[in-house]
Amino acid sequence: MNLPEQPSEPDSPARMRASDADRDQVADRLREALAEGRITPEEHAERIDAVYRAKTYADLEPLLADLPSEQAPLPKVRLHKDEAPLPPPASQSSNLVAVFSGVTRKGRWLVEPTTNVSCVFGGVELDFRQAVLSRGEVTVNISCLFGGVDITVPPGVRVTSSVASVFAGTELPDDVIDPEAPLIRLTGMNIFGGINVSRRELGEGRSRRDRHRERHRRRLERIEERHEHILDRHTDMHRRRDERRDRLRDLRDERRRHR
Repeated sequence: MNLPEQPSEPDSPARMRASDADRDQVADRLREALAEGRITPEEHAERIDAVYRAKTYADLEPLLADLPSEQAPLPKVRLHKDEAPLPPPASQSSNLVAVFSGVTRKGRWLVEPTTNVSCVFGGVELDFRQAVLSRGEVTVNISCLFGGVDITVPPGVRVTSSVASVFAGTELPDDVIDPEAPLIRLTGMNIFGGINVSRRELGEGRSRRDRHRERHRRRLERIEERHEHILDRHTDMHRRRDERRDRLRDLRDERRRHR
């Protein structure tokens, strides 16, 4: 990757050490540039790697030098500390547990390489629209039993699923994003539950009525699936009972013939 080089004097502020908040700010700018189509997924991946290797402001400046600053939604990294930087993502546990309850994680948070979600008769909501990914590919490992997991991702982020489902469902948005884009990979097990992934811009949300309607629809689908499973089991039990009755009748008939 060829980046513009900017010389720095020995006493220049560019030699100052960059903080985690500065690196996160640059990562956010690069994610917005990828979503706007200003840089390619390959360039985004290379620059993200360079961001988290950067030690000084001089290392960070070239990563944004060819991107417009006025149209960008986030402020440009400055060499002088005359403005308060964005706070670093909140340090939170990578394990989320909802048992007969609900758990929500949204806003600005650091996504670890692996996030574990356990949901038993509960609900979990994950919003990645302001989240900072710790790497280009992260994993959300889900264990869901009679529960629901709602995931919201911003444009420009791919989502794939290898979740094993038993009388359950996983809904993903249409994937028209470049395969080299940042990736959230879903893994785990979903039993009598529902996993729903939607792609929306920040500030774009569903109404409360739509959310209730969606949850009600998924609940009805799970109830119908359970009823179908019970009916199938009853049908199978009756079939096996009839087969045993026929075999006994045949045995009795055969014994009578040999008398």
